[in-house]
Amino acid sequence: MEGEVGVRRMKLGSQGLEVSAQGLGCMGMSAFYGPPKPESDMIALIHHAIDKGITFFDTSDFYGPFTNEILLGKGLIGRREKVELATKFAVYIVDGKFEVRGDPEYVRAACEASLKRLQVDYIDLYYQHRVDTRVPIEVTMGELKKLVEEGKIKYIGLSEASASTIRRAHAVHPITAVQLEWSLWTRDVEEDIIPTCRELGIGIVPYSPLGRGFLSYGPKLVDNLANNDYRKMLPRFQPDNLEHNKFVFERVNEMAVRKGCTPSQLALAWVHHQGSDVCPIPGTTKIENLNQNIGALSVKLTADELAELESLASADAVKGDRYDGPSMTWKESETPYLSS
Repeated sequence: MEGEVGVRRMKLGSQGLEVSAQGLGCMGMSAFYGPPKPESDMIALIHHAIDKGITFFDTSDFYGPFTNEILLGKGLIGRREKVELATKFAVYIVDGKFEVRGDPEYVRAACEASLKRLQVDYIDLYYQHRVDTRVPIEVTMGELKKLVEEGKIKYIGLSEASASTIRRAHAVHPITAVQLEWSLWTRDVEEDIIPTCRELGIGIVPYSPLGRGFLSYGPKLVDNLANNDYRKMLPRFQPDNLEHNKFVFERVNEMAVRKGCTPSQLALAWVHHQGSDVCPIPGTTKIENLNQNIGALSVKLTADELAELESLASADAVKGDRYDGPSMTWKESETPYLSS
């Protein structure tokens, strides 16, 4: 696509899924990052994204819960065939506690419910949002494979899964994409998970490629967050860690000034430069930010510039964990093996 649109297409994974080279994470429209945004504004944003060539939309039944899927469903009425729709299952809250389920009965019920909320008859990419460590991954995948055979989902994904979990899942049915946190301030996936995906021909979908907004605004981001914004609880945004982490932002910002782009665009361009199998899904609720994110696709980085960015944002440059609780990441995602 040339001219005004300018968002190239890419193959995600090896099974035939094609998406825009940048997606749109929809979570913040409805949940976790302050109060839900006005529905009409968010539908206008979704339509604007499609008009600009962003066709890969990411949601989950956990966002709201449920309200983000309903919103996206409304936004895609009359536009379904223009987009690639990704949603997720497995995570829910019971009595204030984070729960994960991957048993076949739950997988099927969750899929049916998402189809209804999204007002669609199939989901392009269906992820297990977090891995249920009580259920062998082969069992969860067996049910997902049936949903593919029935035409309810087209492709299967995993989110925050370990390398061994990815391998075991992929042996049951090809995994098209793995969603993971990857940015200049989250690089632990580079050691084991990224190489595993590449070996198996699995697409890589980085969420929070702008460090949950930190790589856009730096420490002042925290001053402007709503009281109920989930980021206020995260370890990296606590005062002592923030004081340390601001140096990463300051150096990214200095380089962006030299490049004539914004720090957001530079940070996002770095993710885009990680490979032709990488499709980041920055989230936003503002049209001007969406336009800016699309602009990152035309920021070109030399080998020297990539090396400079990587040296200032090395794996140990950031203080604080990504999450404030257990069972949120791939580090705790191993499942039992099937008994023979």
